[in-house]
Amino acid sequence: MTTVIAVHEVDDVGHWLSSPKRAEFFAAHGMTVRTFVSPEGGKRVGLIIENVPSLEALKTALQGADAAEAMKHDGVHPDTVELFIAGQSD
Repeated sequence: MTTVIAVHEVDDVGHWLSSPKRAEFFAAHGMTVRTFVSPEGGKRVGLIIENVPSLEALKTALQGADAAEAMKHDGVHPDTVELFIAGQSD
């Protein structure tokens, strides 16, 4: 399993935080998430996504209609999504 950090912008941080859609989407794909917001404000937010089978599986899930629906409901700007995978030192 892989751990991924995702950062992106949203329309309204309060709405995004209170929405159940994100957890429902990731749970349906066997993943869990923890949310993060900037202490300085702004509309950029982050997630730690755990239990990710692979980066490809996550990318495939994020391209589905259920992901688009959840993102739209949560006010996510899809073009700002950036993913980071846990690195391994040499």
